[in-house]
Amino acid sequence: MDVPKGNADSADESITILFTHDLHDNFLPFEIDRGQGEVTVGGYARLHSAIQEQREKDPDALLVDAGDFAMGTLFQTIYQTDAPGLKMMGQMGYDVTTIGNHEFDFRAEGLARSLRAAKDSGEELPSIVASNTIFPTDEDGELPDNIKALKEAMNEYDVKDYMVIERKGIRIGILGLMGEEAAGNAPMSGVTFNNAIESAKSTVATLKNDEKVDLVIALSHSGTSEDPSQSEDELIAKKVPDIDVIISGHSHTTLEEPIIIGDTILGSAGEYGEHLGVLTISQNENDKWTVNNYELQLIDDSLPLDSEITKTIEEYKQVIQENYLRQFRMEFDEVLAYTPFDFTPFTELGIDQKEEPLGNLIGDSFVHTIQQLEGSEYEPIAAAVVPVGTIRNSFNKGNITVSNVFNVNSLGIGPDGISGYPLLDIYLTGKELKTVAEVDASITPIMNEVQLYIAGLSYTFNTNRLIFNKVTDISLQSQNGTKEEIDDKKLYRVVGGLYSVQMLPYVNEKSFGILSVVPKTKEGKPVTDFEDHIIYMNDHQEVKEWYAIANYMKSFEKVDGVAQVPAYYNQLKDRKVVVHDASIFAILKNPNGIILTAYGIVLAFVGILALLITYIVKRRKRKKGTAV
Repeated sequence: MDVPKGNADSADESITILFTHDLHDNFLPFEIDRGQGEVTVGGYARLHSAIQEQREKDPDALLVDAGDFAMGTLFQTIYQTDAPGLKMMGQMGYDVTTIGNHEFDFRAEGLARSLRAAKDSGEELPSIVASNTIFPTDEDGELPDNIKALKEAMNEYDVKDYMVIERKGIRIGILGLMGEEAAGNAPMSGVTFNNAIESAKSTVATLKNDEKVDLVIALSHSGTSEDPSQSEDELIAKKVPDIDVIISGHSHTTLEEPIIIGDTILGSAGEYGEHLGVLTISQNENDKWTVNNYELQLIDDSLPLDSEITKTIEEYKQVIQENYLRQFRMEFDEVLAYTPFDFTPFTELGIDQKEEPLGNLIGDSFVHTIQQLEGSEYEPIAAAVVPVGTIRNSFNKGNITVSNVFNVNSLGIGPDGISGYPLLDIYLTGKELKTVAEVDASITPIMNEVQLYIAGLSYTFNTNRLIFNKVTDISLQSQNGTKEEIDDKKLYRVVGGLYSVQMLPYVNEKSFGILSVVPKTKEGKPVTDFEDHIIYMNDHQEVKEWYAIANYMKSFEKVDGVAQVPAYYNQLKDRKVVVHDASIFAILKNPNGIILTAYGIVLAFVGILALLITYIVKRRKRKKGTAV
């Protein structure tokens, strides 16, 4: 194997590893609230300045990334044609990255096109390592066309299972891993992934025994968790002790101090390029690597803007304007509205089960935009479903631009092949509408990412009631607060994003077969192809989720020519009322059909048990009588 070398020849010096992960195309700075007011952080122009500073201290510093470099801002809209993330990483001098689950957001074909676009550019690019990716064959043993295209593109890019880099006379082996939870978040990738631990064991053995490396670094898109059983990168460290350093991506974790497991050093630098991780290590007398220095350098306005990176970003913005935004008649930095208040920060969304004004706004925007498009032919929408997992950002007090709105609902791609999930409609019975609310109440504590915000419904649930029987009151609710009883047998029109609505049939699986939701056509027949129900702006253009929000923003009342987000969205509207009543009466009152069935089973069991006990007692009495 060809081994890229550094400048120094001595092995006496320490090794510096600069690292990022979960950049998600955040080319531009953004604001965060650190409790003492908002500060501006991130942005590749300043990130590059930090990288240059570190490399002035150590020209042989290794610069790596642990995946999810793409998807999250308007820059993703040219992912397939221009590969801005990879090319920008090349310009900033990254040595190696790995592929995260979001690199598959546009499916295998999208990743293949992106890799080819990057390679065809002729620009400097980072190497890519992906150690546990598998290309499945069909029943005839052949690769499907989309997987064949991806495999060929990865070969052309020269994606490797691992690579070896030499710095300061030290051979460094680098592998890339996709964790189980991350792989589950790429259901449309078309590829599969070997178990990360088993793959790491095999690759590390090759690096140690065949490549004779001195230092092993895993770029792991697996993540950490407060639950030890779910903290995949910590489990990898325990099971594969010959890994010296794990750069942990996927969970967006910010580790102010490294996690040390045995002799393995685990670092994580947060998200979106807010920090540059800096890890300096050296070998001790036992040839084990130990930490000399670990820090997360904040990328803020104390750092200068690199002029070349800034120029490149502006060029990409122009490409986005021409190739994507123009068809929506919007501009990148166009101000859509002003909000006089902060919405719940993105980092706090979904942590608790509760109503969220941002979820209300998004759901209302879907209804408003469809009503506007359909005009006199508008058919009333009963509910608009917004899962917390599809919300990727929030709004801070101040101007809201097209770019800001896109960042809030940036996920996915439609059949039109362009960025953004489209809206679609299906029909549910009133009983199924109630079931959707019960799913939110009962399954969210198990899988927090499925928490729902549902415009058009008002429901109350008690967290202390039995699972699948938590909802105690539910009705239709108009935006002005008027409530209407739900007819269990009536079909109601429901809208949502393509991903969200496609997930509804999985209610049966997630509820162990107890609950059922079957999306239907207007005629009441089960939906067989969700793409047939996409809503269009014209003959060919899909209504994207983000566009509905942007369009709704424009409809707000204006002050000095600028639309103002109304105070309505700074308040709760009783769309989701959560109570925590532990009294026996509150827990047992108004049982639904599911729980009545369960009660019946329990009572039947108790009855059978009582009969059995009675029978045993009688037999014992008979035996005693016989003995006498």
